[in-house]
Amino acid sequence: MAERSFDCVVIGSGPGGYVAAIRAAQLGMSTAVIEKDAVGGRCLNYACIPAKAVLRAADILTEVREAGEYGIRVGEPEVDFPAVMERRGKVVATLTGGVSGLFKKNKIELIAAEASLGEAGTVRVGDDVLRSKTVILAAGSIPRAIPGVEFGGRVIGTEEAWAFAALPGRLAVIGAGASGAEIASAYARLGSETYLFEMLDRVLPTEDEDISKVVGRGLSRQGINVHTNTPVSDVKSTRTGVSFTIGEEKLTADWLVIAAGRGPDVAALGLDAAGVKLDDRGLIAVDGAQCTSAEGIYAIGDLVAGPALAHKASDEGIIAVESAAGLQTHPLVNEDIPRATFCTPNVGSFGLTEAQARERGFDVVVGKVPYGAVGAGTVYGDRTGLVKVVGERRYGELLGAHIVGTRATELIQELVNVRELEGGYAEVARIVHGHPTLSEAVMEAARDADGWLIHG
Repeated sequence: MAERSFDCVVIGSGPGGYVAAIRAAQLGMSTAVIEKDAVGGRCLNYACIPAKAVLRAADILTEVREAGEYGIRVGEPEVDFPAVMERRGKVVATLTGGVSGLFKKNKIELIAAEASLGEAGTVRVGDDVLRSKTVILAAGSIPRAIPGVEFGGRVIGTEEAWAFAALPGRLAVIGAGASGAEIASAYARLGSETYLFEMLDRVLPTEDEDISKVVGRGLSRQGINVHTNTPVSDVKSTRTGVSFTIGEEKLTADWLVIAAGRGPDVAALGLDAAGVKLDDRGLIAVDGAQCTSAEGIYAIGDLVAGPALAHKASDEGIIAVESAAGLQTHPLVNEDIPRATFCTPNVGSFGLTEAQARERGFDVVVGKVPYGAVGAGTVYGDRTGLVKVVGERRYGELLGAHIVGTRATELIQELVNVRELEGGYAEVARIVHGHPTLSEAVMEAARDADGWLIHG
């Protein structure tokens, strides 16, 4: 049995793990990363990046089909799906190769293996033992099935949905959250007959209700068969397809995708042996510095509470490492983390929805402006987008913001930054915005909340 020592050992190389490792190396720690699968973790290899590569192809196809509205005449475009997936692979290879390059640049050792925790300060990798005063758990998540339905055959998770060898003729998706909406939006535009099922009463049910309504209409316009308040039952997978029942109706599809959430990947970590405790939801319990119940062991990303987002994991990795290095850190406020959904139309949001703000007893003020109220909405062909600001009346606090439409995932960041810098909607209303830009709709929504909307 070989034994080696490091200042920091990171288990998992996704956006949380690799960022934590680089920050540790920057702070002078000898660092190792243990990865049981592919460098870059689920996000770079199977989820975020592959998804956006396929969605980008669908976006371009949509732009080509709508080119006639701008005076550009083109023939009916054809989808070369193998070429779409080939580009997807190149994108993944470029970014994961970049992570490997950063490991080399920062003298981080990459160990390809499965890891488990041993006694205090040790990590077991096969027959070897690594000793480290700091261990960061960044193992990510695994898909969750739904009651009565198991993965297997033609019943797949979201990871497999972004790696089809051929474009499905008919695709069914269970779960209309961010992942499910993205899958449905991509494949419907690429040419698959697509069904989207949601148990709750609207798509993107965790988003503000006004935003969900706009997205629901947008998905339906793409030809997606959207069914809300709809449970799926009697699922049977065969060699060539899958059958299922909604209500009294029996349907079939080439593939059934379950996009109903994920759980922490903790089974192999040996948490009990190291004294790492879970919370009542089965997530690893941590404090504001990402410290677990075991000294020297930190946990980040999908293993802990909060939104399962890559950028949240990255920031938590930095917090964990800096805390281990004795630097002053500040806990994340999960509500203030930006959320991004890349279906068409895009959604960007942070903070409280209007309903949540009212439930918490705030004296709520709302500002709402459609993209069509500013020049850029008409110029760029999106008058149906919407910016919604949720504020507190007395002190002008920015409680949340919700945007749906073109570039919503980019536009939301301004409002996140204002909140972080302790500004309010009145400050946004008086910041000069370039013209003609979609960001003017953000300014006008803030003005609406402040009581002096100009364009509307």
